[in-house]
Amino acid sequence: MAADLWQRGCEKLAAELPEQQFNTWIRPLPAADVTDDAAGGSVVTVRVPNRFKLDWIRNQYAGRIEAVLSELAGKPVRLDITLAPREAVALTQPRPPTTSMQPIAQAFNGSRVGVEHAPVPRSPSASAATAARGRLNPQLTFDTLVPGRANQMARTAALHVAGAPGQMYNPLFIYGGVGLGKTHLIHAVGNALLADRPDARILYLHAEQFITDVVRNYQRKTFDELKAKYHQLDLLLIDDVQFFAGKERTQEEFFNAFEALLAKKAHIIMTSDTYPKGLVDIDERLTSRFDAGLTVAIEPPELEMRVAILMRKAEQEGSPMPEDVAFFVAKNVRANVRELEGALRKILAYSRFSHKEINIGLAREALKDLLSIQNRQVGVENIQKTVADFYKIKVADMYSKKRPASIARPRQIAMYLAKEMTQKSLPEIGELFGGRDHTTVLHAVRKISGERQKNSELNQQLHVLEQTLKG
Repeated sequence: MAADLWQRGCEKLAAELPEQQFNTWIRPLPAADVTDDAAGGSVVTVRVPNRFKLDWIRNQYAGRIEAVLSELAGKPVRLDITLAPREAVALTQPRPPTTSMQPIAQAFNGSRVGVEHAPVPRSPSASAATAARGRLNPQLTFDTLVPGRANQMARTAALHVAGAPGQMYNPLFIYGGVGLGKTHLIHAVGNALLADRPDARILYLHAEQFITDVVRNYQRKTFDELKAKYHQLDLLLIDDVQFFAGKERTQEEFFNAFEALLAKKAHIIMTSDTYPKGLVDIDERLTSRFDAGLTVAIEPPELEMRVAILMRKAEQEGSPMPEDVAFFVAKNVRANVRELEGALRKILAYSRFSHKEINIGLAREALKDLLSIQNRQVGVENIQKTVADFYKIKVADMYSKKRPASIARPRQIAMYLAKEMTQKSLPEIGELFGGRDHTTVLHAVRKISGERQKNSELNQQLHVLEQTLKG
């Protein structure tokens, strides 16, 4: 019975896990080795092809797999996940001379029936696309991305794409404000896929570069070269697609590339500062394609995530930051990761030049200009006025006892922003909203925070309000 324990375990997991998860992470695993240990239990050893898959399966599925195998074996079973030797990976994952997506498609279909493509010659244009992998920043990986509630859904989707490109969430559309980590995330997908499949054709570029390519090829009338460059990719990563607005020929060429890549089960990941339906001056047939896969938002990082980001980046710079200093900075720099990095650089430079250790006093001195600007710009009164103007109600309604939805909703949004953007306590905020109890403020904060993660329209409205308040 030990010999078929892994097979029976996989059958049970197939019945328990969502089909897509099973097909993505469990089905492709090779047959496991089952041995007895000295304690009377068993050890099941599974070899995976790369570190990315090892970490993901260990973190997400190891507990479930061990429980299923232990139940079937009637004794404790320990799962040992290890990296397969590179020679073994080469033997178990042959790469025929078709497109490099075919073996993946075959593996996940569980058969030799895959998406067939004619052999692709290594033309100069195809080689240029392969060489363009060099545009990936090797420092921007999943390991260097600090996870948190703000990027949880986007990060999880990106991990799935990296593990099984072309299989799910295609296209993946990631949106959010500036400096929140959208670019980091799509580079991380590219780097993970490249580690898994060094021959994969991956291209990262900014939308403006695609526009430049279209213009250049239009002038030279060399659209076959444009198609050769983009239509043969395995993974296209493109930043800031809102820049396509108003450029009809660019949109047409991107639509053609989009359709060609999806047809060959290549993957497309895009970023934007707004969700697909919020894009202006972009053809509806294109925005509908953008929204056809999975659309996820990256939010401004919450306090704990900002602290973690500061401490990790300070560690990477060789100058560890005390936790109390990280909390002080995180409470005062709320906008995005880019601003956090800027604040950190100022503190580190100030510490080095003054030969002083990093503490709250030094951080306050290093950031005095930034703190004084923030204190002038964002106050509860300013938030109330900005929100009232945005939703076309009176500022007096913020303090009143009126409770119709047209007033109560903006009031809750203002309370949420007051908590997020100022140093005021819940009782202080309640007092400034007509003497309301702190539990009322807490309810509003939790309600808007929860809805923000699910409602893309609300998220966009809050993003606009935040950017307005920050000037």
